[in-house]
Amino acid sequence: MPESVVEEILATATFAPSAHNRQPWRFVVVTQADVKARLGQAVTGKMRADMQSEGASQTDIEKRAATSLRRMDEAPVVIVLCRDKTDVRVDTYKEALMGIQSTATAGLQLLLAAHAEGLGGNWVCWALYAQEETRATLNLPETWEPQAFYFLGYPDEMPKAKDRKDLKSVLWTVDSGR
Repeated sequence: MPESVVEEILATATFAPSAHNRQPWRFVVVTQADVKARLGQAVTGKMRADMQSEGASQTDIEKRAATSLRRMDEAPVVIVLCRDKTDVRVDTYKEALMGIQSTATAGLQLLLAAHAEGLGGNWVCWALYAQEETRATLNLPETWEPQAFYFLGYPDEMPKAKDRKDLKSVLWTVDSGR
């Protein structure tokens, strides 16, 4: 995938709205196979430990780890979306939450931009479960809090559409009371 396409996607992502216009998102682009492999090992190491502590079977643990490592390896581009923890007006829970929401909005913008470029994209929340491992593997600043991974590439096939909840089940109309 051309570097210019990745830059265009990230430039578009930065136009996401953010609380107080703080723009707390930070991006890490990973394309090197050895870095993706190290990141995959770090994250699945944490995944294995968490699953073991939850009582998962060794078979289930290894199956999930193998799938995760394959997905990381197959993605031509992995973007790690981070939130800069220091980019807040005041250090409160609500300000931190607004920063997380703002960062997530940039992630959605990133996926839409990738789609517009003809790429397939997949959001993965592993970074939330392995923030320290992700930060250490990529040598990120302490203030960069990993939030998500985005796997990007040109799709070989169109995935089957996922089931969605019916609109009426998630909609509240004030005028009618439902």
